[in-house]
Amino acid sequence: MNDMKPFLNTAYALKTTEDSIALYRDWAKTYDKDFAEAYDYRNPELIAAIFADRADDDMPVLDVGAGTGLVGQALASHGLGPIDALDITPEMLDVAMGKGCYRAAIHGDLTKRLGIEDATYGGVICVGTFTHGHVGPEAIDELIRVARPGALFTLGVNAELYESAGFAAKFAEVAGQIRDFEIVEHCGYGPNASPERQAARTDVAVFRKR
Repeated sequence: MNDMKPFLNTAYALKTTEDSIALYRDWAKTYDKDFAEAYDYRNPELIAAIFADRADDDMPVLDVGAGTGLVGQALASHGLGPIDALDITPEMLDVAMGKGCYRAAIHGDLTKRLGIEDATYGGVICVGTFTHGHVGPEAIDELIRVARPGALFTLGVNAELYESAGFAAKFAEVAGQIRDFEIVEHCGYGPNASPERQAARTDVAVFRKR
């Protein structure tokens, strides 16, 4: 296994939007092989399966923090689409679009208002973005805004941060805007990952917009 700890440590210590763009710009071309494959990272497939199990015909889907397109590939394998990729790093979006599973690429910053009309999407999925050094719970308001009434959400949140970073409080705050809320907890890494990674947990917030 390649030692990707320098990349991971940098990712978890990101402080600014510019830091995030720079890291993922440099990581885009090798991310799938050097992280997803080397660390047996399963969250894209697992969270896409949770989405697919509950999905209806209300599309399109917004893949938030799409990165290199692993989630889009997983959704497409379930026959879901169209899917739009949203990410802050153009180089990541370039890799994602090369996989042929997305309708469109949207360059956007989740800490600001997105260039997306209200009530555009019938589904919203997010994997690997609500974690250490990345985006906080304030982005959930914007995701709710761009979703249609009844839209399905599956948002992966690093379990260590669910309470401490304010995600639980945010979901309580927006309770009047959502329904059918549940948390599905799992490990996002497969058996070939290190014991440290296998001990990690993801809390997947599953709900619909009212």
